[in-house]
Amino acid sequence: MREFLIKICPVAIWCIVAGEALIAALLFLHAAKNKSKVALWSGVLTLGLILDAAIIGLGSVLPPETLAAVSPARFIAHGLLIPLLFPICGYALNLKKPVMTVLWIVTVLVMVAGVAQALATKLVPETIANVTRMKAGEGTPKWADTVSRILSFGTVIPMMIVGIIVWIKEKTPHLFLAGFLMFAFSALGPATGNTDLIFFISMFGEILMVLFLYLYARAKAKRRAG
Repeated sequence: MREFLIKICPVAIWCIVAGEALIAALLFLHAAKNKSKVALWSGVLTLGLILDAAIIGLGSVLPPETLAAVSPARFIAHGLLIPLLFPICGYALNLKKPVMTVLWIVTVLVMVAGVAQALATKLVPETIANVTRMKAGEGTPKWADTVSRILSFGTVIPMMIVGIIVWIKEKTPHLFLAGFLMFAFSALGPATGNTDLIFFISMFGEILMVLFLYLYARAKAKRRAG
């Protein structure tokens, strides 16, 4: 499997970028048509994933100095937009406005922490599967590593829990699957001894996550209309 992943990596990354761009367009169209906040913020989140994947994809063609200059945008977008999973879950649960206000305040605080960890991360180049990317290296503060892990798992696990609640209440598994598949693909790299390929393997989880967020938004709109 490892050799196959390495072989397809550069091309597959751009296929994922194209797929996420299509899903983002569908999310924004659905948000405009149905006034769906789940779709709106899922679309914004998807834009961050597109930026992340595109910069990694460009790592196979960009000169090192250019790659170093644009790569911080990846980490900033990740820290700024991944916390949107919190309000997305809140809208899925149909939380009342006062509770959503508190949730948004918490989200903004996590966003600030996410951007701070992105700016504090010391980036070093790594080349694998014919792709050069910048990753966190020595000199990155421990607190930044902690915030990064919280962003990766502290957002997806709550979505899985909310997804189970929504599954029971609304009889739709889409939100749970969005969180579960993101979690599963994030863990797949280390579980198979391919930790160095987690940046690539997790992209499959990301595109599946936003696809199932779109499917959930559609199901929610149909349930509301019916």
